[in-house]
Order: sequence, then structure tokens, then C-alpha cells
Amino acid sequence: MSQASPSTPTNHLARIATRPYSQRTSSTLQQGGVHPVLARLYAARGLQDATELNCELTALIPPSQLLQVNAAAVFLADAIAAKKRMVIVADYDCDGATACAVGLRGLRAMGAVVDFIVPNRFEYGYGLTPEIVALTAREKSPDIIITVDNGIASVDGVEEANRRGIEVLVTDHHLPGDTLPAARVIVNPNQPDCHFPSKHLAGVGVVFYVLLALRAELRTRGAYVDQPQPKLDHLLDLVALGTVADVVKLDANNRVLVAQGLKRMRAGRMHAGVAALFRVAGREARSATPFDLGFALGPRLNAAGRLQDMSIGIECLTTDDEARAWALAQQLNDINLQRREIEAEMQDTALLHLDSFEPANSSTICVFDETWHQGVIGIVASRLKEKFFRPTITFAPGMDGMIKGSGRSIPGFHLRDALDLVSKHAPGLIDKFGGHAMAAGLTLKAEAFDAFAKAFEAVGSAQLSASQLERVIDTDGVLEESYYTTQFIELIDAQVWGQGFAAPVFCDEFRVVSQRILKERHLKLLLEKNGTRFDAIWFGHTDALVARSRVAFRLDANEYNGVTRVQLMVEHAEAA
Repeated sequence: MSQASPSTPTNHLARIATRPYSQRTSSTLQQGGVHPVLARLYAARGLQDATELNCELTALIPPSQLLQVNAAAVFLADAIAAKKRMVIVADYDCDGATACAVGLRGLRAMGAVVDFIVPNRFEYGYGLTPEIVALTAREKSPDIIITVDNGIASVDGVEEANRRGIEVLVTDHHLPGDTLPAARVIVNPNQPDCHFPSKHLAGVGVVFYVLLALRAELRTRGAYVDQPQPKLDHLLDLVALGTVADVVKLDANNRVLVAQGLKRMRAGRMHAGVAALFRVAGREARSATPFDLGFALGPRLNAAGRLQDMSIGIECLTTDDEARAWALAQQLNDINLQRREIEAEMQDTALLHLDSFEPANSSTICVFDETWHQGVIGIVASRLKEKFFRPTITFAPGMDGMIKGSGRSIPGFHLRDALDLVSKHAPGLIDKFGGHAMAAGLTLKAEAFDAFAKAFEAVGSAQLSASQLERVIDTDGVLEESYYTTQFIELIDAQVWGQGFAAPVFCDEFRVVSQRILKERHLKLLLEKNGTRFDAIWFGHTDALVARSRVAFRLDANEYNGVTRVQLMVEHAEAA
């Protein structure tokens, strides 16, 4: 067999583990009517009660629990009554695009005069900067700016808007800094004193909640006495797409939003742009899964923000013209193909930079290349993090001698807090930064790169233990042989899995009957257990397995020549 290819995650500090679960909880769930295997899976993911599986809209946390959401509703209702001009300033990723589309559709349905602007990320950077306020004022002359999926860190931008007499409503979900912007209203579940139980709403989820509160406010004002109120559940396909694509934790509240969005997609009740994205990605909306949203639709929208202009994506999500939506989806698909080519080149360059990198001697990775594209560094950071299992930041050239970094982290290492520590230990080293626990961005002077890499490694080595730097493939243990069926796969696929609510991965010992390399990149296997044989594939891996192997795998229904058979998708394998 040939050696592992560069694209293989070859971190040898990896082991298969089985998630613990409470048998009592599993039994309680079964008594509540949950399938025995699903009961075990849910118990291992911390569910206590079958009521937590309720994905009906009635299970949503009420909007009133979100700090300042009622103030936002009153502010917007007054603005609609006064016919004030509003402009949404959107972020340039899938969450930002869907949040903008939800905001535009929802506000217009309630009578608002509203437009949008997505700043070019390479010229204006992230968030509501003073430059973006000036651009918005010049091009759109708004009375009100509404930020979606950004704004919580835009202290200077909000100040500039205030100076120009433009009122600002901030809707965001990112972690705030030490100072909040002086906006008219801020709605963010992560702002101080907000006790909203779900801290994991995506930007699009926050906007959806603001619309729910606004509709309730307009109802109390008698707006819907003579006319039907707008149906906001029509927006849930967009809410689900943005929530999954932003990789926020799928807690019970987010699972409701995603489940309801998927239900609409499967029933064919989705917006023209979402339907066109399914079609261009070669996916079936009638069997839509979170995987489709995160790995097929999301990347095609994100590609526009990474390489060109997210207004293409926003138009795709806001048009009701099917032909126009299809043309835009094809355009997004072409941009995504271009993004993949750029990414592959950058990844090869990154591996050359890391030729002598020894994971055993380092807790973090920082790489800079002056040929790199700013829009794609986040994906490259993600790939390197997967390969080496280290918090990783990749940098590309910015404007005026600055470089821009995009980081991805591993469990147990809060990336934004780590950057905060670096900036406190070495004031002036970082120009600006922001983000979440698992992903963050920053800007610094090009000549400060080496000093930053050293300071970041110091924080990483102080905080990360050897066990945290070991990749653990969490599995749900052995699956009873009677469940290796397409019917059981359909049952699993009908559930909502995702970030923080991991899709099932099983684990068992098999005899390796045969193995061969496909397309020089993947390992095709025939595995046997108790006389039953299973086709299996390990994507992106080419090292041979030993004769008896312990295999971590996902179940997949593989259709070939009209016949559907169970196939094992290998996640990891080790000697039995």
C-alpha cells in the first residue's frame, strides 16, 4: 500500500473512545416511546427527558426572555409607522447572508422600508466600521442601520453613525468585548445581563427572534385587525441553513429551528434560492439533512463572501423568481469551484511551510504566506487543525502592511479568550480581534507575525495538557447487528444532528477481508463480522489496515445501479 497522502489527517495521537451514558436515562427515554438505540444515543448526549426531543415551534424559548428584544420591537414598530429608511449591514458568511435575507423578507412583510449593504470584506474589514457607516450614508441615506451577525464589537462604527444622526440597532451573537457600542438597542444573547437560556443562537436566529417580537408588538397596535399577520415560519428554511452553516451548538432551541426548517425543505416549501442551491449541489431537498446544509449549501454561499461579493448570495436567497435564483445558484457554484482550487493550492503551500513541524513539540500552529487569499485562510486553518489537531491560525496579506489571520480551535481551548490573553500580555501586538471559542479572526502588522506566533504558542502551551492535544474519536460503541439496515439509517437521518449534538458514530472489531486504494486518495474495504460482510470506505486515507481492526464508522445507505446497500463510512481505525 502507498503511504498516507498529504490530505490525510495523520495525527497518530488519536484513539477511539466510547461515550458514557446513563442506563437509567436510556430506560426512561425508551419508556417515553423512544427507539432503544436512539434512547442510548440521546442519553450519551446529555438528554434527560423525551420532552427535550420536542421539535415543534411551541417548544421554542419565548422571545421575551431575550434581553432588549421588546425594546427592539417597539423601536422598529415606531420606525415602520414613521416610514423611516432602514439599511441592514450584513456579515459576509452564510449566517450573515441568511440573517440579512430573513431580515429583509420579514421586515418588508411587516411594512418596513428596508434595503441592505454587504461591505467588501477586503476593503472594509469586518463589522460596522466608521468607513462602512460613511459608505452606507453616502449610498443609502438611512435613518436607521440594523446590523445582523455583527456589530457587538463596533464601538467606533456606532459612534460614527450616532455622529451622523443615524440610529443603530445591533443584532449579533458574537461575544462582546469590554465595552459595548452606544447603539439605540442591542439584541445579543451573549451580552451582559442577558439570561436567555440558549446562548448558541446564530446571527440568523437572533434576527428571527427580533421579527417574532416585532410581529407581537404590531399585533398589540392593531396592525392585523383587518389583514392577516405575516407568516414568519416561512423563513425557517433560511434560519435552519444559517444556523447549521455557522456551526453553532445545536442545543434544544436550535434543534427546533433546524428541524422546522428541514421539515419545510423536505415538503418542498422552501424559498426559490434554497431550492436552487439544493439542485446545483446535486442534493435531494426531499431528504434534506443538516449535513446537506453544512457541507453542500453553506459552502456555496460562503464562497461568494470569501472570493467576491456576498450580495450575490443574498439576492439568491431573496428573489422569488425561480429562473433568477437558478442563475445565481450556478454563479455561486462556479465561485465555489474556484474557491476549492485556491484552497487546494494554499493547503499544499501550508504543508510545505510545516514540513518540519513536529506536533509533539508544539501546542499551536501559525502560518503566513504572502501569496495567500484572505477569503480562504479560514478553511485552510480548519484543514490544518483537522490534520494536526492543534489550534491553528493562518494569515494572508491585508492592506497597508497589515496581515489578516483566521483561526480554528480544538475542544477545551477558547480561541477568542486566548487572543485576549495575548493582547493583554503583549499590548499593541494585535491590532484588532474577535470571534468565538472555536473560531476567531485578527489583524496585526506583518513584522509582528513572529512575535505573535511565539506569544500564541506560550498561551497554548500554558493552557493545553497532553491529553487535550490527543485526538479522541468519540463513538457510541457497538451497534447490534440487526440494525445494520437501510430502515435504521432512515431513522437516524430523520433526526437533527450537528455541532454539540454529534451524529452517531459506532465502533466494532472487524476482520479486514480486502482493501484497495481508490483514485489514489481513498481506502475501499471489505470488512467482516460474525460471517456478515460489509462494504466500507475511508475517505482521504490510504494507509493499510491490519488484519483485525477496531473501526469507528458512520452508517450510510449507498445507492448503486438502483440497489441500496448499507456501507460503513470509516472515521478512524486502529489495531484490534
